Amino acid sequence: MTSAADESPDVGPSDGKRAVKRRETLKRIAKVGLRLFIEKGFDATTLDEIAEAAGISRRTFFYYFESKEDVLLAHEGGDFAKALRPAMLRQSPGQPPLMAVRKCILELAPQYEGPDAIAADRLLRSTEALRLRKAALFVEMEKALADAMAELWPDLEKTGVLRTAAMVAMGAVRLALDDWRAGEGGSSLATCINLSFDRLDLGMCD
Repeated sequence: MTSAADESPDVGPSDGKRAVKRRETLKRIAKVGLRLFIEKGFDATTLDEIAEAAGISRRTFFYYFESKEDVLLAHEGGDFAKALRPAMLRQSPGQPPLMAVRKCILELAPQYEGPDAIAADRLLRSTEALRLRKAALFVEMEKALADAMAELWPDLEKTGVLRTAAMVAMGAVRLALDDWRAGEGGSSLATCINLSFDRLDLGMCD
């Protein structure tokens, strides 16, 4: 087994190599963890089993994740949560905020359709505790989206408008995910996102 010192993000020949090594180790732990969760069940899988299967120590595990839930959440939409802010900041401020959010979400949608993301999503909806953790992640994404929007539109007098837009947009995303799951893959997630935002546009025009 690799020692904690070998895997520590603070050890390495250079910052660049340390960063690469850290990303590779994190991905390995997340992938091994998801495989064990699928094979044994989330509750039946222990941190020690994940660490052993990933070739690291228990101590090293905590350099990368605080809990089993965090291992599972690493697959939630792939890197969707991490990519949300930079993807939003790439949007042009010369358009209505909700339109920009819609384009941003559509850009990231394919990350939710990978097999690992689908498996993690299913597990996160399997118990009440995990459903609550999943809901908390959406709150985090909502805040990241609102912060990015505030950078794009700093001239707006009321930041509450942008916070409301972020809440509404993430609500539309959650409904789109429900529609996509109900369709059992019959429609792409992008199609469901567009339909959800279309309904939102119609409702706001009434």
